[in-house]
Amino acid sequence: MYKILVSDAMNQEGLEPLLTNTQFTVIQSEVNQVEGELHTFDGLLVRSSTQVSYELLKKMYNLKIIARAGVGIDNIDLKAATMLGIVVINAPDGNTISTAEHTFAMMLSLIRQIPQANNSLKDNQWNRKDFVGTELYNKSLGIIGLGRVGSEIAKLARAFSMNIFVFDPYLSFSKAEKLGVTSCSLDALLNESDIITIHTPLTSDTKGLLGKDNLSKTKKGVYLINCARGGIIDEIELIQYLENEHIAGVALDVFENEPPTNHPLLQYQQVITTPHLGASTKEAQLNVATQVSFDLVQFFNGKPISSSINLPTLPSAYLDTLKPFHSLSRKLGYLISRFYKKPVLDITVTYSGKLAETDNTYITQAILAGFLTTRIDTTVNEVNASLIAKEHGITIGTKLSTNTFGYTSCITISIHSDKGDFFELRGTYVKDFGERIVNINGYNVDFSPEGNMLFIQHNDRPGVIGKVGKILGDNQINIATMHVGRKQAGGDAIMFISFDQPLTQETVHLIKQIDDVLTAVQIDF
Repeated sequence: MYKILVSDAMNQEGLEPLLTNTQFTVIQSEVNQVEGELHTFDGLLVRSSTQVSYELLKKMYNLKIIARAGVGIDNIDLKAATMLGIVVINAPDGNTISTAEHTFAMMLSLIRQIPQANNSLKDNQWNRKDFVGTELYNKSLGIIGLGRVGSEIAKLARAFSMNIFVFDPYLSFSKAEKLGVTSCSLDALLNESDIITIHTPLTSDTKGLLGKDNLSKTKKGVYLINCARGGIIDEIELIQYLENEHIAGVALDVFENEPPTNHPLLQYQQVITTPHLGASTKEAQLNVATQVSFDLVQFFNGKPISSSINLPTLPSAYLDTLKPFHSLSRKLGYLISRFYKKPVLDITVTYSGKLAETDNTYITQAILAGFLTTRIDTTVNEVNASLIAKEHGITIGTKLSTNTFGYTSCITISIHSDKGDFFELRGTYVKDFGERIVNINGYNVDFSPEGNMLFIQHNDRPGVIGKVGKILGDNQINIATMHVGRKQAGGDAIMFISFDQPLTQETVHLIKQIDDVLTAVQIDF
């Protein structure tokens, strides 16, 4: 008998896989109402209201799995759950349609001023001339991020005969052609679009994406929509553009801090808002509740689940060989994706040494999941990585090699773009020394992929390292470790620097401005 706590309001029909199974006792109650029983629960099912903190998890010390009936896991301390050995799952597909439809409802409401007209009429006014709108027909729509939701938006926009521009650094030519969209740079999208909608994850790269530097590049009279994640649009920077009428209107379903108490944007007539309703349809709530309920039953019966985020089970026959490489494999995929921010056509994984003698399917999936994590707007894991890669036009293959490069086992990842570009990364696991990155695109290195790091590619000139060090010193930033590499004197070279805490965007920007610095990429593990 397993005991499950459902701590947020949940669709009852969606809970039937649990409610009708005699293996489970289901308690539907807020966390604070069962304070004395928290240690008795085996599973926790939440939506977005319950904050699953480290403190809560310590009280639920018998907890084995957390299920989030939705896409995001912002309210779950994933690091703490992983550290405590608690599996976290979610429902990544259940609200794609509802979010896409809500985005279009916001778009139409915004350009036709429907909320404002409704409020005016309810105040007994008949001011038709004050609410002259505009049509979607033949307008240019800019979509930032073409994942599941962005793709649905593109399909809907085509039905309105809109011209669709997409900024997605990882969008392949074949997918763009299939959806009938024009792939372009962010600057081009900002310059061309009458309406801009955001459908990208909130990451260090996308935080404040539409802020001080980019809002000024938008077309005068533009409309902005955010039904993705708060923080991608700099909400305070919006104010001056609304006041000078450069931005015609803004529709927000999400805010950086929710609820947005006394938020200055709520005072503007040309801003329409909803309280994070993108997934709030009966169908979506039924879908996500059903999916996680079914996966909970599967999990407790030792069967495969469709949406595991952390601590997946490795094939038992190869556990001793594969386990040390599981964490490394996701980091390798993540690293090469961060290093090579372009569309990728294929990925080849080469296993050497003892790894070449095992079933590497799971490790390959982990590499692919790590690679896709920052490229799409939904959770990727070892279960769904291949399907998502296929959706994005990426093929993956494996090779076995006898060349171990001096290690017991190692993994080499090679990626190619549709333009013929090539990038390669190699890693290994060394007993007593742990995970190591040993080669980056032909540069021999040796460092552990952990913590807060900065990857710099630069010309091998005297003084470059000193200039980087001066900027860090001027900003009171202490270097934990530094690794450098080059292929030949005076050619290209690389630096890998680790810190005790993440760098600010301003510091990274200053380093990028150094003469001879070619690229600077911040990587946080």
